[in-house]
Amino acid sequence: MVEAAKRQNVTVSLSPETIRKAKVLAAQRSTSISALLAEQIEALTAEDEAYERARRSALALLTRGFHLGGAIAGRDQLHER
Repeated sequence: MVEAAKRQNVTVSLSPETIRKAKVLAAQRSTSISALLAEQIEALTAEDEAYERARRSALALLTRGFHLGGAIAGRDQLHER
């Protein structure tokens, strides 16, 4: 989590009903709407970063390929009758 001194404010527009529900949820969790939003956005960005790392890793593995043992057969060998 980022230090409070290094944080910036953002403005979010929500419907009155969503705000009401968010206030109730925040109160149940003993926190604020701002903290709820910050936590969710931080979780989303962390998930996205983890996905991108995994994607790059998987693509690198596919590019390198896998040797599963044995010799690679040539076209003629595969089509012998």
